[in-house]
Amino acid sequence: MAQLVKLYDYISRYESNPFHYPTQFIRLKQENWQQFHQSWLDAKETVHQNDEAEKNNTNSNINKRRFSNFSLFSKKTTEDHVERETSKKDLPKTKEQLIQLFLNELLPFQYKWATSTISHQSYTDQKHVYDETLTYFLQRFPDIYLLLYYPLFSVKKAPMDGEIILISPIGIEIIHVIKEVSQATIIVNEGHSWKVESKGQTQSMISPLIALKRTEQIVSSILKVHDVDFPIHKTVLSETNDFLYHTEPYETNLIGKRNYEEWFSKKRSLQSPLKNVQLTSMEALLHHCHSTSVRRPEWTQNDDSFMTMESFKET
Repeated sequence: MAQLVKLYDYISRYESNPFHYPTQFIRLKQENWQQFHQSWLDAKETVHQNDEAEKNNTNSNINKRRFSNFSLFSKKTTEDHVERETSKKDLPKTKEQLIQLFLNELLPFQYKWATSTISHQSYTDQKHVYDETLTYFLQRFPDIYLLLYYPLFSVKKAPMDGEIILISPIGIEIIHVIKEVSQATIIVNEGHSWKVESKGQTQSMISPLIALKRTEQIVSSILKVHDVDFPIHKTVLSETNDFLYHTEPYETNLIGKRNYEEWFSKKRSLQSPLKNVQLTSMEALLHHCHSTSVRRPEWTQNDDSFMTMESFKET
């Protein structure tokens, strides 16, 4: 699961300690997955035993299956320590289903880290919870990827919108996502506008190269100021549409539905620990991002160490 280090202009925990939170997230995710997986295995065993008991008529009243609540990060109550009764169909049948449930449980935790610190919080829009593109990047990429999702940069005291920025151990990728109807073809032109052709009709769209180039210039200048040397790539991404062009734009990858799986598989298969230059790049970019927040009224001088996501719920 990719790490959401910046979401628009919301304040982020990663801003306060860029070298601590990425490794902390990976550790917490691994620990909680082990607990989550074991809880599922125990629940399956309980269901199996109850099935056997029912078959043997040792308890004719058994018509329910019991297993622990799989909500990882909800606030604990007395009821959370008591097994609840639920129908057998509620128990994930496969490990793949369990993984998806686990990822869904992680999302609110990700949003909390990306919208608050120990002492401050941002007023957020609930629409982000239902943002399919954001969920896609978070749930389908490994946690060695650090995501800045449309950050707002401060450039010479002026706010400037950025594109999606994905920081991997081997470089920075600036991404513009296009989502048109699946039958549409994106016609790439050299000017300020491209064409979208679908069912014999053609519409114009602003060339994504403009926003990509603007974000690249911002990122490049920030890295230069901080004396960081890290590759920067630009990508126009569409999982549902083909691109039609004579010559691919300069220093920009066009990833349409024909080569999307190859691009995606390459990203997913990258195996590497977090790199110092990667974290340094993230720190530099976050330093120049604009954040809007207010002081949390309940804030106290607590340190930010924690062992589990559950214990972090209170902060």
